Amino acid sequence: MTSVAAPVGAPTVAAAPLRRPRSQVGVHTGLVLLVAASLAPYVFMLVTSLKDNQQYHENFWAPVLPFHWENYATAWAQVQPYLMASVIVAAASVVGIVAVSLLAAFVFARFEFPGRNALFALIAALMMVPSIASLIPLFVMMRDLDLLNTYWVLIIPHIATGAVLGTIIMRTFIAGIPQTIFDAAQIDGASHLRIFRSIMMPLSLPVIGTVALVNVQGVWNDFFWPLLTISENDLRTMSVGLLFFQGQSGTEFGPLFAGYLIASLPLLLLFVFFSKYFLAGVQGGIPGSH
Repeated sequence: MTSVAAPVGAPTVAAAPLRRPRSQVGVHTGLVLLVAASLAPYVFMLVTSLKDNQQYHENFWAPVLPFHWENYATAWAQVQPYLMASVIVAAASVVGIVAVSLLAAFVFARFEFPGRNALFALIAALMMVPSIASLIPLFVMMRDLDLLNTYWVLIIPHIATGAVLGTIIMRTFIAGIPQTIFDAAQIDGASHLRIFRSIMMPLSLPVIGTVALVNVQGVWNDFFWPLLTISENDLRTMSVGLLFFQGQSGTEFGPLFAGYLIASLPLLLLFVFFSKYFLAGVQGGIPGSH
């Protein structure tokens, strides 16, 4: 092949390497540092869960061989009852929150009735009431209803508090669904119940996932209310059970941190498998619609 020579006297342009703007480098560096700071406690928890007490005191930060995988068997035997209690309470609470919030949001977004805006404003105003202000009245109410030391004393308050934020988020999402979809269904003879079940619920899956993930984290990590209302060991949730596990095996740091890691796995798995619905609900879209 013949090469074409550049004209005599023409300036030569050297291919300059592409450089990232300094602003992008700074942003990327900040994000890397933020991720590293966020993952550091989990890395420390994983490393410590594989040590015995001697390794823990001699090498506080670094991993040490041999790894003691039996710590997880010891931790599982201790936290298994608390894990099952947490799963029951979290599942029942999230289902109740989603059901109440979705129905209330559908009514507020698609029905006209006197006082609708005022009633919704009162619901939104509940967000400004600190939870500590209702702690004593709520405890007295649960005691008078003879619900202490039951799963209901944990489930009902979570539904009542979680439905407030859930209704606000879902109402905003449902109001953004085109009205023509509901009008077409009514023209075809669909009832309000059929519209709710067959149209509104499938379209609301992103926001349902968002509300579910936001609330399951609060229910799973709740500590003070279960500590106050539950005294039977079989009904204690994971957050309270780990406190008693620390009291029973406070000197065994390996099994203790293994228990912490086991307690965090359900939330991690939930977010990994349902993150697309969470992100779509935050962005106000439906997965696969773009």
